[in-house]
Amino acid sequence: MTDILMPKATAVWLVDNTSLTFEQIAAFCGLHPLEVRGIADGDVARDIRGVDPITGGQLTREELDKAQENSAYFMKAVVSRHAELMKAHKPAPKYTPVSRRQDRPDAIAWFVRNHPEVTDAQISKLLGTTKATIESVRSRTHWNSANIKPVDPVTLGLVGQLALDELVRKAADKKAKDDARKGGATLQAVAAPEEPVEPEFVPEERERRGAEPTAASVFGTKE
Repeated sequence: MTDILMPKATAVWLVDNTSLTFEQIAAFCGLHPLEVRGIADGDVARDIRGVDPITGGQLTREELDKAQENSAYFMKAVVSRHAELMKAHKPAPKYTPVSRRQDRPDAIAWFVRNHPEVTDAQISKLLGTTKATIESVRSRTHWNSANIKPVDPVTLGLVGQLALDELVRKAADKKAKDDARKGGATLQAVAAPEEPVEPEFVPEERERRGAEPTAASVFGTKE
């Protein structure tokens, strides 16, 4: 189903001016049937003015009459030129001036030497080059390999410093996540230092004395 402009305003007009079912209006406007019922009850889109899809070129009178005659028929919107213009378009590939294209191999060599974590796809998108050219620079099979030397792409004027920093940061973050997912380098636990063992206390033996002293041995005898 082709998206239409101002779907709620169109649904308001269809509710007020046709005998279509809620399901038919919902399918044409890209809304939920309960939302269309809310419009009919005045609970939804109360302040929205209805827009005639026939006058706006989004619906033909024949389609409307056919749908009103058959409640099982769902209307098809007319392809609108405005709707086509509103669709998001894929951005054009990065354009590099002819005068700068000869500098791209030098920038590629700089990435290969200084930031191997940046993927070929990221380099290709940033510099507007091809993966084949990147591989030829890396393997030194490029036709001008003898004259290629690594040069910062910012210095060459191929990219801004902010864009380069952002690219390198994203590549580094992705590499860190991949390494963590694969297990990465594990740190060995440091053994705790052994506590000094105190020697067991052994009481010293008392010197064995001879016989018990007597008064005679202490004071002597009278002769």
